[in-house]
Amino acid sequence: MHTALLTLTYRDVQGWGPRHVSDALECMREWLAGRGHRLRYVWVAELQERGAVHYHVMLWLPWGVRLPKPDLAGWWRHGMTQIAGARNSVGYLAKYASKCQTVEEFPRGLRLSGCGGLDVQGRLEASWWLLPKYARESFTPSDRVRRAPGGGFCAASGEWIGSTWSVWDRAGDWSWVLFAEALE
Repeated sequence: MHTALLTLTYRDVQGWGPRHVSDALECMREWLAGRGHRLRYVWVAELQERGAVHYHVMLWLPWGVRLPKPDLAGWWRHGMTQIAGARNSVGYLAKYASKCQTVEEFPRGLRLSGCGGLDVQGRLEASWWLLPKYARESFTPSDRVRRAPGGGFCAASGEWIGSTWSVWDRAGDWSWVLFAEALE
């Protein structure tokens, strides 16, 4: 595998749409599948100084496979793309993911990041890292943890832990508590 860095840039500041990055990645996925390969990727959104959304995508491609430029292939019709080999791919994405941009600056409904092409174990690992710290401390990735109805998290085994967060009403009184200690 080798890593390629792809940027997807909008021509128009107001050109963003919620399915654009997913649609482009789906075209790449189909192109690679037609050649017997799976698309593995991670992406992060950024706002350019001019206010347009801009995507940075890291792709893992099989050796010897070169992806066509998505704008020239018709996969990204919203502006231009750039694709290049990567030397420090993790540092590249971390730089954009760590920029100090508030969620309010982005268009409503925009996802800030995404990943795909993972096998079952990779999906379990990725979803485990998205859990709150208290849930990661109680479960392992192989526990197949999901949100529990009514609050907290449960594993495929049925084990449940409550949330460590509580809810207060405006008067400062407890309206309900999800502390695991309160349930004992």
